[in-house]
Amino acid sequence: MDDDLYAAMPFTKLLGATAVTVSPAEVRLRMAWDPALTRDGTVLHGGALMGLADAAGGVCAFLNLPEGATGTATITSSTNFLRPVVDGHVEAVARPLRVGRTVIVVDTEISDAAGRLAARVTQTQAVQR
Repeated sequence: MDDDLYAAMPFTKLLGATAVTVSPAEVRLRMAWDPALTRDGTVLHGGALMGLADAAGGVCAFLNLPEGATGTATITSSTNFLRPVVDGHVEAVARPLRVGRTVIVVDTEISDAAGRLAARVTQTQAVQR
């Protein structure tokens, strides 16, 4: 499953993301805390969290493409950071909020290893034809 993820989106390999669950209803990606992904050697960088969320949301949108569509592209993304992540791992869980002909809206929750909500991302994906 990870090889398919890395082939489709090479950036996920750079992040160290691994696929936990991949289905149209839910995409769950995990990323280990790594000092190379921090802002100061302790706290995971917001860009790393956003990258993981964008990847999970993009896969979720792709799996929900309407008939005749060829791909998706993020057109908006809104992130709320709720707590710092300083160890362990994070999981991004993306679920479709609305699947339309031209856009797909995805909600992604990022939780730390203890299951505490660390960030929430809502993104809109353009449907490409």
